[in-house]
Amino acid sequence: MSQTIADLRPQDDLVEFYFEQPWSDGLPVVAPTPEKVAAMVTALGDDGAYLECRVPPRYGNLTREVLAVNLVMAGCKPVYAPVVRAALLALCDAHFNLNGVQATTHMAAPLLVVNGPVRHEIGMNAGCNVFGSGNRANATIGRAIRLVLLTVGGAIPGDLDKSTLGHPGKYTYCIAENEEASPWAPYHVDRGYAPEQSTVFVIAAEPPHSVTNHIANDPQGILDSIISAMSTFAHNNSVSGGSCAVVIGPEHAATIAQHGWTRNDVRSYLWMNTTNTFDQISFGGRYGKIYNRNLPRWYKREAGARIPIVASPDDIHLFVAGGEAGRFSAFIPGWGHMTSPVLRAVDGQAPSAGGPLCVDGTCRL
Repeated sequence: MSQTIADLRPQDDLVEFYFEQPWSDGLPVVAPTPEKVAAMVTALGDDGAYLECRVPPRYGNLTREVLAVNLVMAGCKPVYAPVVRAALLALCDAHFNLNGVQATTHMAAPLLVVNGPVRHEIGMNAGCNVFGSGNRANATIGRAIRLVLLTVGGAIPGDLDKSTLGHPGKYTYCIAENEEASPWAPYHVDRGYAPEQSTVFVIAAEPPHSVTNHIANDPQGILDSIISAMSTFAHNNSVSGGSCAVVIGPEHAATIAQHGWTRNDVRSYLWMNTTNTFDQISFGGRYGKIYNRNLPRWYKREAGARIPIVASPDDIHLFVAGGEAGRFSAFIPGWGHMTSPVLRAVDGQAPSAGGPLCVDGTCRL
């Protein structure tokens, strides 16, 4: 018979107990003592029984108390709690299709990108090793999300999580945009939020694919290297559309911006030039029309036709992040048309009507 919390004795090893649970992420957790859980509930607004959302595929109830327990186990500080809650509410938005992401055989995992003042308020890393280890906020915020997906959503590998391979982002996958090193407006401002608002952006994504270019001194050379990484029929975007992300390193971003290129210019150039032929993605029809059905109706289905990896430049979500030294960027493929990214304010407020009239060099009436 499996041991339960009620069976524990003072001398029992809590670390080992949590390792034995089927929802463990495989790493040691912080014991959720009543005092620590109470502090988290307070950070979430009190009322531990309040239902924040239901998490698929099991559709377990995520109350504030349950969320607090997972926050503590992940090693979060109470000040991180609003960011984790906002991310989970975004993930449970119907447009994201978390049920599909949790249960797919694909390797997709939710990537969280944070914008706005909260990045500094809670000490997030947007610079060197941004996708890597070494920052408590990035690591534990992403881990808390994964623990909720396991414990409340029930996406236990081999059970409801059917991912064939998975990827390391299924431990934690959380970064902040390096707004200070970016030559462009922050991502959330470009999408209508005011600079003083803090937001979370979630997208179902593969791991980052490094793009190296140490020679180009113009936008086209840098972006052509990114296009090389994007132009492959091995990822879901190429055969199923949807959305993807591109993270431009600060050195690359500075070079691009020196020539007057805006974020919209970059997205448009990438979209226009990142294509595969219909022959490539359909294998010349050798295996039937399985790769034809998910493409937009207006795409030509004929030999030699150029097929973009996503339907619109707006489906390429562009961020600036990473250390200021090193001419590297990254392409992050998405899961395909089965999911849509979600952007949400940490406090749940709508985009500010008093935001800037001109963003990224383009004026809005």
